[in-house]
Amino acid sequence: MTEPRDVVEQQLAAYNSHDIDAFVATYAEDVTVKRADGSRLEGRPALRDRYAGQFAKGRCRAEIVGRLTEGDWVVDHEVAHGLADEPIRVLVAYRVRDGLIDRVDFLG
Repeated sequence: MTEPRDVVEQQLAAYNSHDIDAFVATYAEDVTVKRADGSRLEGRPALRDRYAGQFAKGRCRAEIVGRLTEGDWVVDHEVAHGLADEPIRVLVAYRVRDGLIDRVDFLG
């Protein structure tokens, strides 16, 4: 069985290499992403639409400065580069079930 930490690490590697297919493949078909601004993404197609342009620009990169795991959950303290003039610090909680990320909560 794939550990939640490993799935989130695969997602991070795909994000940092701008591989949209590998990135989306780490998520469940019915994934729910709750963004810090209160908006939501529902499902793989919405996830692909949201990230495709960002990946095409090839500038985005996330650095993990801390990680906690408990059961199905992985919480990363991330520094996102290339999305704004200055790096963005954020907490992101990922829930992994059946080897795929099925829920993401951006906490700040």
